[in-house]
Amino acid sequence: MPGYWTWDGCKRDAPGVILFVGAVVIMLMLAANSSTNDAIPIRSVSAMSATVKSAQSRDGKYMLYVVFLHDGSSVVIGDDRPHIIGSDVTIERVTRDNGFVFYRFPE
Repeated sequence: MPGYWTWDGCKRDAPGVILFVGAVVIMLMLAANSSTNDAIPIRSVSAMSATVKSAQSRDGKYMLYVVFLHDGSSVVIGDDRPHIIGSDVTIERVTRDNGFVFYRFPE
């Protein structure tokens, strides 16, 4: 059974409380940012050619692919459809109205 609060007890528990509250605030901010980006309309979609260099399974079905663009840069794209490593593929560069850019395989 906990006793009365004392100043020494509050000082001892303060770092843990601050860390916990900070973690909750950060998770709430990330959740709000993710849902905000999904609600912003798409400004443009442009097709590009790329090469699949590697793949990693996350849960047996959903895969993360490392794709090299022909300008030398690389991006990570998640997809639930199979793509052969080493194959040339077409991907889409999607830009939202707020300037957020992401890549995806065409549907």
